[in-house]
Amino acid sequence: MNKKIFLSPPHLSGSEIKYVEDAFDSNWIAPDGKNTFAFEKLISNYTGCYTQTVNSGTSALHLALCVLDIKEDDIVFCQSLTFAGSAFPIRYLQAIPVFIDSEPSSWNMDPELLEEALDLYAKKGKLPKAIILTHIYGMPADMKSILPIAAKYEVPVIEDAAEAFGSYYAEMPCGSLGDLSIFSFNGNKIITTSGGGALISKNQHLINRAKKISNQAKENKLYYEHCQIGYNYRLSNICAGIGIGQFENLSKRVDRKREIYEQYKTYLSSIYDIGYQHEDKISKSNRWLSVFLFEYEDHGYNFIDKIINELEEANIESRHLWKPMHRQPVFSDFPAFINGVSDKLFETGICLPSGTAMTDSEIDFVSSLVTKTLQSKVKFA
Repeated sequence: MNKKIFLSPPHLSGSEIKYVEDAFDSNWIAPDGKNTFAFEKLISNYTGCYTQTVNSGTSALHLALCVLDIKEDDIVFCQSLTFAGSAFPIRYLQAIPVFIDSEPSSWNMDPELLEEALDLYAKKGKLPKAIILTHIYGMPADMKSILPIAAKYEVPVIEDAAEAFGSYYAEMPCGSLGDLSIFSFNGNKIITTSGGGALISKNQHLINRAKKISNQAKENKLYYEHCQIGYNYRLSNICAGIGIGQFENLSKRVDRKREIYEQYKTYLSSIYDIGYQHEDKISKSNRWLSVFLFEYEDHGYNFIDKIINELEEANIESRHLWKPMHRQPVFSDFPAFINGVSDKLFETGICLPSGTAMTDSEIDFVSSLVTKTLQSKVKFA
């Protein structure tokens, strides 16, 4: 197949261009224009929260920590199985990350390990100033367990919903459940603004503070005056226009992501006893990426690398799961509460292409190559 099949490329509908052209026609390509305000309103109406759009999900998470007044040497708990952008902002502020491992069903933060860690740090008199949990690959975390535990210790929860726009938990959008939440609209996400993100909260005061900090922390004066450190994190009016057009197709994109996942699952599970994220009765994942686990007998053989290389030779992009933060060299000196789940997920899992413009024949082609590679290289129990 000559056409490159990417892991999760942007999928433009065509309607985005009219909002971009409007930005050019009005000569308002900077932030805080008509598109920016309209995009924020769409997100607010969808989540029931106040919204500040920014230039990336990482920026949004940094702002979340800023408005919670996280400072040097403060403790912040963070899910270990996640992208590094979930943890980097902790170090921007010279705070101390403590990594919490996953539970085996949803692959998200393990509530039992979280409570164990909170209890230990409470006894030390050093409770964390925030908990960052990630809805990994769009699968909602166990919020009915995590939120009461966090409330018991009076620690605010930040939902990293970068991968979970369009996912639901107990009929509520992911991102609307924590004290603060972030989204990413990077080019590989379910909807994109090219590069962008959002910080949301039901607490208007926190969002108002974020708006100020994201706009260089300028005071309301006739001249430029700054009483605190600020950042240039705002989203451009052009990018927001792309987001408006993308938002119009959110439900279609979620439906297609879920269809792709089910097609892979049906094909591969008919041959192998595969592992995958389990969706409980009150969760609906957007299935941002189609991710599967393959158990094997010879643990000395790195067959995931072999599958990735074989797919690459066929012009198909695939990836390992996120390498856990407690195994990242940059975070090797920080505390972690580990049960081995994320280690096993990293070693046995693969992310398969799941762009919403993929055809059924492309999904079958990828599945057949995965099957062929496994049959030739791996002996299954």
